[in-house]
Amino acid sequence: MPTDAVTNNLPFKSGYVIIAGAPNAGKSTLLNQILGEKISIISSKPQTTRQRILGICHRPGVQIIFYDTPGIFIPNDPLNVRIVDTALGAISDADVLLAVVDAANPNSDAETMLIETIRDQKLPIILALNKIDLIADKEALLEIIARWSTQQEYAALVPVSARDGTQVDELLGAITQVLPDGPPYFPEDSLTDASERFIASELIREKIFRLTGEEIPYAAAVSVEAFKLTSDKKGVSIEATIHLERDSQKGIIIGRKGAMLKRIGSEARQDIERMTGRKVFLKLFVRVQKNWRRDTKAIERFGY
Repeated sequence: MPTDAVTNNLPFKSGYVIIAGAPNAGKSTLLNQILGEKISIISSKPQTTRQRILGICHRPGVQIIFYDTPGIFIPNDPLNVRIVDTALGAISDADVLLAVVDAANPNSDAETMLIETIRDQKLPIILALNKIDLIADKEALLEIIARWSTQQEYAALVPVSARDGTQVDELLGAITQVLPDGPPYFPEDSLTDASERFIASELIREKIFRLTGEEIPYAAAVSVEAFKLTSDKKGVSIEATIHLERDSQKGIIIGRKGAMLKRIGSEARQDIERMTGRKVFLKLFVRVQKNWRRDTKAIERFGY
């Protein structure tokens, strides 16, 4: 259905906003905070996001279409080359670039790479200095704001906390100011164009990131082989496979007497139930595919 603004022939704004930044800057947390729903997975480990995730924010007279992108970093294998290319390639499709910086944990290498990435962009750039809830010394925050203000001109510079929502409304207001006039591209009840099947696979992968350590999260991919309603239409039956690179990783992710795999499945199932609003029956399998991150065909088969 059209919005009231469109119905009454009032001006309406819409456009695509690319969220870019270093790994672990809080881009996905920010998108989830804006939407009020979890569509982009998060963890404390860097490089959790591997693909562009579209999220749609509806406000009176405006529709903001966000793309959450993987963190920008120096890649070291074919998978990471794909991931960074995804982030950089998304920028050219945008109406606005939202650069997100971890203001609480400065990283000179990551900041330098971000500055080089955005320096020559012709589109409006809004800088979000994130994690201000972790900066107790407000004088230090003012110094950070001053330092970033000298890097280049921004359409707006907004300190925010993606975790608790501080100044997120102000950030959305700044984005709205620079969006072009245009019609809504998605229905009012849309939050994303990602399928429930895809989000389910991401939620499983998130649990791997959160519950395992070392190289396991980065060596794991998840494919969903079955996603269908149960015979009574009240539940969802899902079969998914966790792909790893080595046999030793398989033993770790299964755990003693299957404990780790059960925990991953249990926590993922709860999130998937919240997403679908249905009872979920989740079966997880583990398979080893040697060095898949360096195998172009495997990378493409897993959707990257």
